[in-house]
Amino acid sequence: MKISVDPDQCEANGICVGIAPDVFELDDEDVLHIANADVPPDRLADVEDAVAQCPKAALRLQ
Repeated sequence: MKISVDPDQCEANGICVGIAPDVFELDDEDVLHIANADVPPDRLADVEDAVAQCPKAALRLQ
């Protein structure tokens, strides 16, 4: 599965970073970056949780 972010929707709340800091990262300008778009199977549950908790629904898992 792959994770992506809609930069127009993302408010950089950092909830996803708190859930999966090895997958999501906020830079100094509060821009969200995804370390690896291909989600490892052992990280899928946390990434799904991050997607579900995103207050702006800016994350997509495909």
